Amino acid sequence: MQTTRVLILGTLLDEPMNGYQVRRRLEMMGTDQWANVAFGSIYHGLGKMADEGLLDVVESGKGGKTVYAITDDGRFEFHRLLMTLWYEIRPIVDPFQVAMTFMDRLDRPMLKDALRTRADELTRSIAMLNRALGSKQAFGAPRHVDENLRLNIGMLNAQLTWVREAIEKVEEGDLP
Repeated sequence: MQTTRVLILGTLLDEPMNGYQVRRRLEMMGTDQWANVAFGSIYHGLGKMADEGLLDVVESGKGGKTVYAITDDGRFEFHRLLMTLWYEIRPIVDPFQVAMTFMDRLDRPMLKDALRTRADELTRSIAMLNRALGSKQAFGAPRHVDENLRLNIGMLNAQLTWVREAIEKVEEGDLP
């Protein structure tokens, strides 16, 4: 929830918005790809942060669309959380590592097939992200949003390198 809070508060820094507008802004930045944002949690988060005094309700009504503005306390909380995220190193939680833990439970042909399929999927994902570079600016996203894509591409490339090496190790009998 900490990252979702930062994203919501940061989105509201410049102008008041309703939940749909916050969601659209986060979608435009591609946060569903790199921040694990459950878009349904945005509305809950807005209400909760309003209850906590981090947001003010500046308009309520018209089709049930509530417009929120960030408060001074919200700005402080945004900066506090933002700096925490800049300096705190957390493990990257990847379900693939869970699968790796039990690679010895697959027979060699199944493991090789799974690794090859993963390599193909990684290659496709990297190509898709490369195509997306620069495209979000046409919809108003700042240029630095592409840095999230570049970081994601780098992490996927690192995993692709590992997968290719693992395939060789499985073929040579060194894994599992």
